[in-house]
Amino acid sequence: MRSTRSLVFALALSTVFYVSVHGQPDQAPATLARAPYKPARMTEADYARAEKMLAAGTTPLVQLANVQPNWLAGGKFWYRGANNALFLVDPAAKTKIPCDVNGVACKPDGPVGPAAPAGAGRGGRAGGQGRAGGAPSVASPDGKRAAYIKDFNLWVRDVATGKETQLTSDGIKDFGYATNNAGWTKSDAPVVVWSPDSTKIATFQHDARGTGDMYLIRTNAGHPELSAWKYPLPGDDKIFMIERVIIDVDLQKVTRLKMPADPHRSTLCDHVVCGGSWSDVEWAPDSKSLAFVSTSRDHRQENLRVTDLAGNVRDILEEKVATFFESGNGRVNWHYLPNSKEFIWFSERDNWGQLYLYDDGGKLKNQITTGEGNVTQLVKIDEKNRLLYFWAVGKEKGRDPYFRHFYKIGFDGKGLTLLTPANGDHAVAWSPDEKFLIDTYSTPDTPPVVELRDASNGALVLPLEKSDISKLVASGWQAPVPITVKCRDGVTDCYGILHKPYRLDPTKKYPIINKIYPGPQTGSVGGRTFSASRGDDGALAQLGFAVVEIDGMGTPWRSKKFHEAYYANMGDNTLPDQVAGMKELAKKYPWIDIDRAGIWGHSGGGFATADAMFRYPDFFKVGISESGNHDNRVYEDDWAEKWQGLLGKDSTVAGYVDAANQTHAANLKGKLLLAHGTMDNNVPPDNTLLVVDALIKANKDFDLLMIPNAGHGYGAASNYMMRRRWDYFTKWLLGVEPPKQYEIGR
Repeated sequence: MRSTRSLVFALALSTVFYVSVHGQPDQAPATLARAPYKPARMTEADYARAEKMLAAGTTPLVQLANVQPNWLAGGKFWYRGANNALFLVDPAAKTKIPCDVNGVACKPDGPVGPAAPAGAGRGGRAGGQGRAGGAPSVASPDGKRAAYIKDFNLWVRDVATGKETQLTSDGIKDFGYATNNAGWTKSDAPVVVWSPDSTKIATFQHDARGTGDMYLIRTNAGHPELSAWKYPLPGDDKIFMIERVIIDVDLQKVTRLKMPADPHRSTLCDHVVCGGSWSDVEWAPDSKSLAFVSTSRDHRQENLRVTDLAGNVRDILEEKVATFFESGNGRVNWHYLPNSKEFIWFSERDNWGQLYLYDDGGKLKNQITTGEGNVTQLVKIDEKNRLLYFWAVGKEKGRDPYFRHFYKIGFDGKGLTLLTPANGDHAVAWSPDEKFLIDTYSTPDTPPVVELRDASNGALVLPLEKSDISKLVASGWQAPVPITVKCRDGVTDCYGILHKPYRLDPTKKYPIINKIYPGPQTGSVGGRTFSASRGDDGALAQLGFAVVEIDGMGTPWRSKKFHEAYYANMGDNTLPDQVAGMKELAKKYPWIDIDRAGIWGHSGGGFATADAMFRYPDFFKVGISESGNHDNRVYEDDWAEKWQGLLGKDSTVAGYVDAANQTHAANLKGKLLLAHGTMDNNVPPDNTLLVVDALIKANKDFDLLMIPNAGHGYGAASNYMMRRRWDYFTKWLLGVEPPKQYEIGR
């Protein structure tokens, strides 16, 4: 007994000495027997400190570098920097001078306009959103007319006179023109693409006839209010179809393309409308032809086509894939170049997202981009000089492969040039003459820096601004730690971020919470730009938890093989990578208590959370599953059929059944909180009720929170849900009672 006490005393003494010399370390001596961290109590003051780590508390403490240039006629620009200081920048002279000093004025020649973001792309796809007589509308390029939907038909209003003209007359309920409905999301805004000369509109007649309905009931006194709309499901015989048309606005003439109807699908997202516009459609500059891509129901076949104004359709090229096709990330990367009789096409056929050049007969001329890394967005085409400007990830060795960098390259694949060389995640804006770039970059743990660069070669012209987070740091805020861990195979790297517990005592062991969003259309970490709060990650760390986000195998922006890692096996949910990564972190940081592992997520993260509690019941002790699509047979058709396969055809019914969380609910051992909004028209609440039913039948204890009349994001109840999340982890992972009914935002 005495020798044991001596050893403990010696270890404690060595730890005290270590801390006194080195401050608060990540590590204590390896031989130290660490006790689980458990505060004596959790008070309102503790929650208040955590609340200060939310965006409302951290944003005012950050002076972000955010240069909004006001370009002047002489090629100069002025901007407002920190503390409202004004600066005049002359890119040609490489000077930055404070305004109103030594006679320098900021507005000598009158403004030309703000910089254009490098994401605007080539025209022909988007239209300006607005309202026409109260109805959402899309303006013509010349701004003289606005298209809108009225009584299932398409109309235009003359902006100057207000005169209304009906363009179609045979639109009916469930077979209307320009209908903006994907089931999981819908809008009254019309889906149209105006021709460059503002005389024609490309759109479709949206066929929802015979498709299944979705129902929700609003909670209120008296008779319930029923909400019903069309919402196809995987395996349905009838899904949304689109019959493509071109409308001559001046003649009010509708020309139907001479081809069968297409499935309501796109190459980019779960709707034909991606990023606010109809993505897979592009007019020729002379407005005499239209290019578009038809996507098969299972997303495995793409057909690039061109139609003339008479509706005669010509096939250009076809691509078939074994799993799923995508045309980029955030915007489509194919483009129609009729002036040179060419097309730019995007494909992952060599395991990476690359650009290819074809002639208008469908013959490959050359591959443009090569090597590791993915083109994510092609944003500028210089046809005269045959140059392309694009965003890409994973091309710079030794960096986080999710960092976005900006490049240029020739049509012939020569002259690849990195225009944003700093190690970070970038955003750029062009000067009006396109000679310069305003480059803003940051990382999850370092705030933004803004620089002026030469758009021809990426050379630094001038440093402009650096963010000031001194007040944030003084408040006790801690930056997250970028991490790299091995994925499930023990070879491939998975990337993420770790929030260490605030006021970390290296002699203790802290519970770890996994914040998950498994994809496969995005990942747990999300954007790599700097964010002081990252949701409530920092708040949870303030309460005494380690919080980790890991982008596992199956998330995009890596190789095609990496992305399709669990295709047709949605129950995977990247969980093998999450578990492997968390165990590796616990070995690296002995203060992580891997025996107290929690997990939470929303939507797809809610699906993954319940899945984790059922498939890894001995590893995950506490889970909070919010608004999960627990059974993709009752979620919208496009998402599941893209990632799981066609129900009962390419993928068997058994694949959908195995992926459904209620199938494994009887395995639950830990504490599980299920939450859902009762008016969630994205992921309908019966997804969660299926799990509830299975848990009851298995005689399992669990907690349930149904939020009346709340949608997918909970709206006004979001702070309440956050507080309940803190309470649940505090009680069941830390083992202490939370303060009673703390009110976030009070």
